[in-house]
Amino acid sequence: MVRYLRRHMNITTRFHGEQFFIVENGVRYATPLFLALVMVEFTDLVFAVDSIPAVFAITTDPFVVLTSNVFAILGLRAMYFLLGDAADRFSLLKYGLAMVLMFIGVKMLLIDIYKIPVGFSLAVVATLIGASMWLSLKHDAKRRAEAESLTPEE
Repeated sequence: MVRYLRRHMNITTRFHGEQFFIVENGVRYATPLFLALVMVEFTDLVFAVDSIPAVFAITTDPFVVLTSNVFAILGLRAMYFLLGDAADRFSLLKYGLAMVLMFIGVKMLLIDIYKIPVGFSLAVVATLIGASMWLSLKHDAKRRAEAESLTPEE
C-alpha cells in the first residue's frame, strides 16, 4: 500500500505537525502522517474482511453480516491492541484461537450436511478461548515457580 501511494502521490519525507497535506512551490504533497492514517485504516479493512467467514459460521442473515462488519471496521483498531496485549499475557491464546478457526472451518464445510446450532457454536468458541486463557495462566505460573526454585550454581 505504501509503495502504491508513493508511486501515485507526491509524498514528503518530513512530518509537518498534524497536517496530512502541505503545499510546497505550488505542488500538493501528502505527509508521512497521511501514510500512517491510510495504513491504519487499510489494516482495519483487511481485518474486517478477514472476519466475514467467522460471521457466516454463526449466521447467514445479510443484515447481521453487514452490521457486524461495519462495527468491526469501526472498532477493530481498539480490539487489535487489546488482543495484542492479551496474546502477550496469555501464552497459549494463539493455540486456542487457532482451534476456534479450525472449528469454524469445519462448521462451514459441514453446513450442507449438518447445521451446528448457534448456541453450541458460541459455547465451543467461549470454551476454547476460556480454556486457552486458563491453561496459559496455569502454565505461566508453573514456569515462574520453576524459575524461582532454580538457584544458580556457585
